[in-house]
Amino acid sequence: MKEPLRTAASATAAAAAPVAPVAAGATANAPARRHDGRGALSALVGARSLTCSPDDLIRAVRDGLARHVGLAEGASALGGSPEKDLELVAQGRVEENDLLRLYAQVSGLPVADEEEVRDLEPFPEVSLDFLSHHTCLPLHWAAAHTVLAVAEPYGVGRLSQVWLAMFQVRPSFVLLRRAAIERHLTAQYEAGSGDAGELSWDGDTSEEALRDLAREAPIVRLVGDMFSRAQEMGASDIHIEPAEDTLTIRFRVDGMLQNVLSPPVAQYAAIASRVKLLAGMNIAERRLPQDGRIDLAGPNPLDVRVSCVPSMHGESIVLRLLQKDVTTFDLERVGLAAAMKQSLERLYSMPHGMILVVGPTGSGKTTTLYCVMRELNNETRKIITIEDPVEYQLPGLTQIHVRPQIGLSFASGLRSIVRQDPDVILVGEIRDRETAEIAIHAALTGHLVLSTLHTNDAAGAISRLLEMEVESFLISSALLAVLSQRLVRRICPECGGSGRQGASSEDPASGRRCRNCLGSGYRGRVGIFEMLLVTDDLRRAINERRDSTELAAVGRRHGMRSLREDGAEKVRLGITSAAEVARVCQADLVV
Repeated sequence: MKEPLRTAASATAAAAAPVAPVAAGATANAPARRHDGRGALSALVGARSLTCSPDDLIRAVRDGLARHVGLAEGASALGGSPEKDLELVAQGRVEENDLLRLYAQVSGLPVADEEEVRDLEPFPEVSLDFLSHHTCLPLHWAAAHTVLAVAEPYGVGRLSQVWLAMFQVRPSFVLLRRAAIERHLTAQYEAGSGDAGELSWDGDTSEEALRDLAREAPIVRLVGDMFSRAQEMGASDIHIEPAEDTLTIRFRVDGMLQNVLSPPVAQYAAIASRVKLLAGMNIAERRLPQDGRIDLAGPNPLDVRVSCVPSMHGESIVLRLLQKDVTTFDLERVGLAAAMKQSLERLYSMPHGMILVVGPTGSGKTTTLYCVMRELNNETRKIITIEDPVEYQLPGLTQIHVRPQIGLSFASGLRSIVRQDPDVILVGEIRDRETAEIAIHAALTGHLVLSTLHTNDAAGAISRLLEMEVESFLISSALLAVLSQRLVRRICPECGGSGRQGASSEDPASGRRCRNCLGSGYRGRVGIFEMLLVTDDLRRAINERRDSTELAAVGRRHGMRSLREDGAEKVRLGITSAAEVARVCQADLVV
């Protein structure tokens, strides 16, 4: 929020409401059986009532939302009820976590730590319908202490009266995101009810039925929560993987997959339909692979690439999350050492020649190239790219998406590009001899060409071009440098790599799990690099068709630092760990 909100109203309880249905075997007017203290977060202390009246609550929430979205004075009030607040979240005008913080500030209810809300048990004497109607989740219950998580504070007074009438215990309350409450309710009550049923993947389900499933409010919120959590965790990919009896949603965070959600498998059809509907795909087609795209609006807009592939128990769905914020493309942030960065700047300032960036899939090659393109992008240069697919869109560039099915390949597209009078050409990947030769000829005829190859080290890129039967004299004449890179995880600055916060020096495993890195000890990634500059000695070695080991030796004699050496320097600086460098370089040979 832009400004803290203050209220001076006294605490007031809402009027009592009719008793809602309870689970079979429980009576609303008779004392419920006492519990011995079960559930999660037994030490959690909530608030039993609001610190303001209901009218003051509504007024303060509206004022806070108006400040957050920058509403002009005299404009219509925003929010002030669960439905209106949710509409603002759905429109992307306010984040749900910001809304929860506003609720907490105004109402006095604390916000529960989602990372600590786990290993819950179902409350034995209340129905799922009741909990879903009130959007509340029992976190802990005992003879004289019950803690309920609620998504909004408007109905706390009423819910308190209802709970007191049913169980003779006045509960205390904490705030939790609506999607988190619904996710836990579904996992606890529906998964164990035996009503999940079996999914049929024989094509009998009608398209209209699938569309209806995809539009159900809980499914819409679950998919929205999936995207929100992926953004909060900095995930690059979301994997939705159905099995015979389970459904797993995994996020790739800093290059490592981790289980995040496990919805009931009965919800798979609805989740898959929702994703495909958003991506503009055929929701009734489950037999063939499909690709789609989603534009996610909000404070941090995302371009989401969706891939569906049929498997034994449904479609495996993978969503690639691409940032639209071009300010993330900054050479200062990728991890280049100062001397290497200066060399690269000198090279891409040249009017012609070829620079290759190499490494395995997922090593950050495209990001590095776009950092260079952002530096080169100005009104004095014509820049054209040809990619498969176009991962990031930069204003000022002419970007072409490869379409092999209609004959637009890298090679054919590159032939047309050189007739467009470009100053700089970006080729997404050199995959064959034809593309390599056209790119090299473009570099020799007055164009700066940037491209990628899939090789393990810098010297291997030259050997790969020779294996494609590109003439050695063309390579030695056109090539300026090869930059090889990997990505290693950064040590978390909050916990120093321990994965725990508040841990004592005697017992590093003590304390609570670090929220910044989710206990992994790492947050974010940085590159490690080796740069092979094409010197006169290296040109002679290329013309003599020397192997990659000899080419690397020539490079080292002229000051090339290997990936491991660059990684060791980042370990010395405390940026990453030796284990991380060993993990990403384990397949590399030390020359």
